[in-house]
Amino acid sequence: MKRVILIFVVAAFLIASTTIWFAYYASSFNLLEFFPRIVLFLVGGLAVFIGIRRISVIKRGEPAEDELSRKIQVKTASISYYLSIYLWLFILIFCDRLNLENHTLIGVGMAGMALIYLLSWIVLRMRGLTNE
Repeated sequence: MKRVILIFVVAAFLIASTTIWFAYYASSFNLLEFFPRIVLFLVGGLAVFIGIRRISVIKRGEPAEDELSRKIQVKTASISYYLSIYLWLFILIFCDRLNLENHTLIGVGMAGMALIYLLSWIVLRMRGLTNE
């Protein structure tokens, strides 16, 4: 139960800090700079969703993790790592043409990695795993 509370605390800090970040830089609207902030909101929402799901699992008395959820986590991590390598390669190739600051490129890359992980997790949860 302590881990579930920790999930909610981290999600609250993430959403609050992202909201403050939005409010501070709201005067200069640039879609490429708002992309990491939007992804942070999505990651915070995913953390809240996972926390609510874990609370319902605890109330039903089911185990926190079973073999299928563990395999999905491992497969999601491997797919997202593989795709993140290509994301960083794409960023390195086009960083000269984009004319953005380094911290913006790193933020976009990290937000892209989180989005890749989120999308691969959703796809694997919906599709399931094949017999491997």
